[in-house]
Amino acid sequence: MEYEAVIGLEIHAQLLTESKIFCGCSAKFGADPNSQTCPICTGMPGVLPVLNRRVLEFAVRTALALGGEIAPRCVFARKNYFYPDLPKGYQISQFELPLSTGGHVEIKTNGESLRVRLRRIHMEEDAGKLVYEGTMETTDSSFVDLNRTGVPLIEIVTEPDIRTPEEAGAFLRKLRSILRYLEVCDGNMEQGSFRCDANVSLRPKGTEGLGVKTELKNMNSFRFVERALEYEIERQRGVLEDGGTVVQETRLWDTSRSVTLGMRGKEEAHDYRYFPDPDLGPFVPDPLRVEEIRRSLPELPDEKEARFGRQYELPLYDAQILTSSAELADTFEKTVQFFNRPKRVSNWILSELLRELKREDREIEQCPVKPEHLARMLAMIEGGTISGKIGKQVFDEMMRTGKDPDTIVQEKGWVQIEDEAELGSLIERILRENPKEVEQYRKGKEKLLGFFVGQVMKATRGQANPKRVNEILLSKLKPG
Repeated sequence: MEYEAVIGLEIHAQLLTESKIFCGCSAKFGADPNSQTCPICTGMPGVLPVLNRRVLEFAVRTALALGGEIAPRCVFARKNYFYPDLPKGYQISQFELPLSTGGHVEIKTNGESLRVRLRRIHMEEDAGKLVYEGTMETTDSSFVDLNRTGVPLIEIVTEPDIRTPEEAGAFLRKLRSILRYLEVCDGNMEQGSFRCDANVSLRPKGTEGLGVKTELKNMNSFRFVERALEYEIERQRGVLEDGGTVVQETRLWDTSRSVTLGMRGKEEAHDYRYFPDPDLGPFVPDPLRVEEIRRSLPELPDEKEARFGRQYELPLYDAQILTSSAELADTFEKTVQFFNRPKRVSNWILSELLRELKREDREIEQCPVKPEHLARMLAMIEGGTISGKIGKQVFDEMMRTGKDPDTIVQEKGWVQIEDEAELGSLIERILRENPKEVEQYRKGKEKLLGFFVGQVMKATRGQANPKRVNEILLSKLKPG
């Protein structure tokens, strides 16, 4: 029997607020363990939580950008479960009346478009963090860090519209890009500010029912999500083909062995005994403020991609890559302001700049090359001050030092040689040194022109103007 996977994702995104969701403690990452806590976020008796207004605004901003419908009335609920890093014994979240329902994200994989529907978006507080010593199977000891307790999250839950690991990866990349465009989440998966759990089940291809699902956790990169889903799909297919039954459970992705491991039985909603939080009454989002936030939404990736195609006449591929992050799109547009050759700017960014950033494992925000410097370098190539070959060397120096191209060209003596007398004398010497090739060229072997150009460029270390070199060579290679 042929099976197909049915995948739904639950994404937790940490909001970029200065303080936590229900208290004034800092939400900054990287502080000493248990140094950013107070009686409220550690669940001491007699304290009362107060909702951070900025958290609500960021959550509304996200929901509107994703096409969600803001609920007229919302309720916080207590999600009850025991875990060592949950000091209250419950997590403040939302259940029956979330902030937003509906919405979607458009993705493209293998040249095809897919609309992934969203079920809900709600606000909640994060739990603490358990720090283990040893391996996943043989933990020697564990420690509790409560700095993360109370950090504001939004949970974005999809409908089970995804069928392949590649689609899941494309969805997560697109969602992360949107959140970064909105400036509500930094999307850092390594630090845990953008986390994903995946629900996956198999069903006979062509049927509409849902199989028994497992939930996958502990995936802190897009590639790990894809690999975990690939493994779990094959594991479930093997169980079904052997006549077995898939067990509903939560499984962890073991990055060292590239396998999923059973963690615990999968809980249902009733297992958490949700009930409205008595300390946080129902609240009604202000419709006027919601509309203000809607009007303030920035240009999002799909809109920017379409505009780049129209305004700059870029191919779809270029526009998709350039708009994959707000910072990259901004770098492109600022460079074009100084050097109005959009396709040439795009070529350099997509080839040279992104290749160097990847090699050095840097984000675009960490790029030492300023847009105006990149534009100036391209103008120098366009104007003949330096050759394209020298331009690549100048770019490498800009990446290494952050200096402007004029300073680099001056320091290195890389100004392009255009003087006809100087080039003519050099070319005559090269022709004298290669009489056999000259004779062959004059007998019709015109491909040897490239050989002579190469010799000139080698002698000048790439500084000769290729156009002038070709003109002089053609003149001097004429018979007679």
